[in-house]
Amino acid sequence: MEDALNGGPADTAQVVVVGAGATGATTALLLARLGIATIVLERRATPLLHPAAHVLSARSFEIWHQASPRLCQEISALVPPIETVSRIQWRSTFAAAPLGEIDLLSEPDRLAEVQSHSEHLISHVGQHLLMPVLWDALRREELVDLRLGTTVQDVVQERGGACQVRTRDAEGRGETLRTPFVIGADGANSTVRDLVDVPMEGTVLANMGSVFFRSTDRFTGPGPVPMLSWIYQPDFCGVLISHADDHYVLMGTFVHPAQEMPRDPEAYWRRLLPRVLGEDVVTEIRSTGTWIMRSELAATFWSGSVLLAGDAAHRFPHTGGFGLNSGVQDAHNLAWKLAAVLRGAPADLLDTYEDERRPVVRTFADQSVANHFLLDQVTAQVGVTNRALQRATLGLSRPPLTWLPHRLLVPLVERLTAREMARTAVLTDPGPRGERAREHMAVTIPEQLEHFVSTGLELGYQYRSRLVDGSGPVRPLDDVTRYVPTSEPGARVPHVPVASDRGEAGVHAAVPLEALMLVTPDPDAWSDALKGVDHGVAVQVRGLAAGASRGRAIELLEVGARGAVLVRPDGHVAWRSPRSADEDAEPLLEHLRRVWRLVLPDRDE
Repeated sequence: MEDALNGGPADTAQVVVVGAGATGATTALLLARLGIATIVLERRATPLLHPAAHVLSARSFEIWHQASPRLCQEISALVPPIETVSRIQWRSTFAAAPLGEIDLLSEPDRLAEVQSHSEHLISHVGQHLLMPVLWDALRREELVDLRLGTTVQDVVQERGGACQVRTRDAEGRGETLRTPFVIGADGANSTVRDLVDVPMEGTVLANMGSVFFRSTDRFTGPGPVPMLSWIYQPDFCGVLISHADDHYVLMGTFVHPAQEMPRDPEAYWRRLLPRVLGEDVVTEIRSTGTWIMRSELAATFWSGSVLLAGDAAHRFPHTGGFGLNSGVQDAHNLAWKLAAVLRGAPADLLDTYEDERRPVVRTFADQSVANHFLLDQVTAQVGVTNRALQRATLGLSRPPLTWLPHRLLVPLVERLTAREMARTAVLTDPGPRGERAREHMAVTIPEQLEHFVSTGLELGYQYRSRLVDGSGPVRPLDDVTRYVPTSEPGARVPHVPVASDRGEAGVHAAVPLEALMLVTPDPDAWSDALKGVDHGVAVQVRGLAAGASRGRAIELLEVGARGAVLVRPDGHVAWRSPRSADEDAEPLLEHLRRVWRLVLPDRDE
């Protein structure tokens, strides 16, 4: 058995990526763009049918464009018209009018402001539609060897720093891969993370179950189908997510693993769907699933030659849509650094991956948890809250309740759950109590906006490390829902048009992965200042595009008409100066020599 597992002599790979989800696929594609070959190991033989994430941020589209413009176009083709996915509703039943609504298109001025921050817009695409597109991109990339149906059996770290990755394919054949680096991007229940003994730190919030189904019946009422429908009724409390082609996900909670939802999900959802949607609604169940909603971070993102990314490094509640997008950001931060190390940069460059990403994902985790509990403001009047759900979930997972046999505990749990949810009947009460409860919900629903609009975090996260000039504390966001562009070192460079061979391009479409980019309204002066000077760093100088938007671009860059902003391969600002090249060329050169000479050397010199 051991010989079969080892598979003989080890094959060598520059990088082994475990997991071909959004994080792993993006990492491999970015590395390929940098000339680094990868072997991507994915335990599934076919893409996951059951949708998980469905929110794709503008930042993720910018990153995918940098990895592959064709890929970005293919994902963009999946995006539904914004007017069809702008409504979020709360309701007791689909037979009654909504209790309240947030319409993301209700403020045209705000929408125009958000659209000005990027060439892309936050979008709603189910992960079950996204993954086949990402896998197709991996298959056509010559530097990616995608191996489906392959599981990791062991990761052995050698004294010299390399790793042996022992695998088994769907036919049971074993193979050993030898590689300088392994990227564990294999999801929330990461095998790689467990094999290198990295614990997760955080808390459990709830046990979740869901059903993916199709229905051509218009049970949601007239008008466009709401993107999200929060449902509170005695039979069920949860959320309905609409997807393309008349598909939906209905998501709820359970507090004990022996309840019907996790124990016999097919029977549970067949019985429940008519009660929630309407007795006459015809549905076709495609799949079911259960998982544990957690807020956790790995104790470290880097252990020896193993780096963790995406859900393998951090797990959030779904409330906020940060999960998939944060994994894509991890890939973006990590890929160019890993390529630099493989080409001779100091290995401690990889320390900056965790230095920069951990504070960001902790902020995302905190916001996701805050969103989860903020929902309690809407439902407090009827006594059904996520706080109470967490207390029950944690209590039932600990002694002395775990000592009770399931045959005694589960009926008690079912009765208590039914009693709690029965309180929601007040929402259909025609009397004064029902009127007060409905009025309370209608008043508090608008306060949920930051759950669904978090542009301030989506685009405004900042990095702090030795790669960022003058790193100080990150300024706290005044408003999660609003992004304030800034060229402060560590921030994502503001979206401005820069000169290109085709006239102009958005700055994030122009950022090179293999070099720094100096963006300036005065490119001739800064090019002259760098020309013929021994700084040894790959730097491209880009001027702002001419035209009516030039004045606004100068304003966004915050460096005046003669200053400059130095942008890293991941689109974040490394250094800036409001002074001219005559005044500040020397500080720039000092920064290049001190920070970047060994990281991104000019290989043409």
